[in-house]
Order: sequence, then C-alpha cells, then structure tokens
Amino acid sequence: MSEDHTHVQEFFGARADGWDRKFPEDGPAFGTAVAEFGLRPGDRVLDAGCGTGRALTALRAAVGPSGKVLGADLTPQMLAAAQRAGRAAEGVLLLADVARLPLRDGVLDAVFAAGLIAHLPDPEANLRELARVVRPGGRLAIFHPIGRAALAARHGRELTPDDLRAEPNLRPLLARSGWDVISYADEDARFLVLAVRGS
Repeated sequence: MSEDHTHVQEFFGARADGWDRKFPEDGPAFGTAVAEFGLRPGDRVLDAGCGTGRALTALRAAVGPSGKVLGADLTPQMLAAAQRAGRAAEGVLLLADVARLPLRDGVLDAVFAAGLIAHLPDPEANLRELARVVRPGGRLAIFHPIGRAALAARHGRELTPDDLRAEPNLRPLLARSGWDVISYADEDARFLVLAVRGS
C-alpha cells in the first residue's frame, strides 16, 4: 500500500461502496486470470490487497472446499463491502498490511495480487514479504483486469519507461524479491504476470 496508510485508507475507503459498480466490466477477467493461475484443490491462497473481494469466488472455486482462501486488505471499508457482497463466505477476510502479513513463513501455496503493485511503498521489500509466506515452488499472480496502455488511458496519462509493470522493470524486480517469472502478458483486456517462488 502507501507508506501513508491514512491516505490509502481514505482514498479507497471513500470509494469502497461504489467500487464494483464503477468497474462492472472488469469482473469476468478475474475468473479468467484465476483459471490461468494453476491453483489446485486443497491449495492455500492469499488474495493480497483483496479490496471488495472480486477474486475470492474464483479462488474458492479453484481450491475447492479443502483449500484455504484468505483476503487481506488495509482498508476496513473495502472489507466491509466484500462482506456485504457475500464474499466473506468464500474465505477469511483479514484487515492487514501486505507489507507485514500476520502469517507464518511458507504457509501458503499461492498469492493473487490484483491491482496491488502500484500501491506498494517499497515494491522489492513488499514482494519479498509475499515470497516469505509462500512455500518454495509456490506461485504469484500479479493481475489487473486491463493492460498497461488501457489503464494509463483510463487515468489520462501516458505510459513511461519507468512504469513498474513494464517487463524490463518487473522481471528483475521480481527476481530480486525471490520470484522467477514464468509468463508475462500485457494486453488490452488484461495484465497477468505469473511467477514461482525460488527455493
């Protein structure tokens, strides 16, 4: 999230109630991304920065009743919106900063991170924290329901070479943080990077 947690909580808290209505076309992309993630029945997965929990239903379907689904977010209003939408039934919701997760080392099989990376105050350290809670060989998905160019257009800005999600920047960042990229897709309709935690 941001080092100024109050700012992040105010920004997302003020938008929580209308978040899903503002981006209704993004919904199906979550299910498609989770399907490509390669989760298996019984897996333990964290939705890091889960927001209103749009990925939780797909994550639950992927890991089945024997799996574990956690959703962590810094903003109470986002978690409340997830509860109102009935998504708390799909997993455990945690009010937590993904930079300091209240989880043991290696306890998870996978982390799904939608729209998160741009809000990390220290991306290398924060991605290393996600690696800490995942077993060796576990997986990470960095996702956004639209690609970099479409997202920049949505925000009225131009893409720049220093964009953290650009492949030449993201691959070495993930490598320094304990992750090996296995696929990178940046298309109009989605941004999806899959990585595996090194040993």
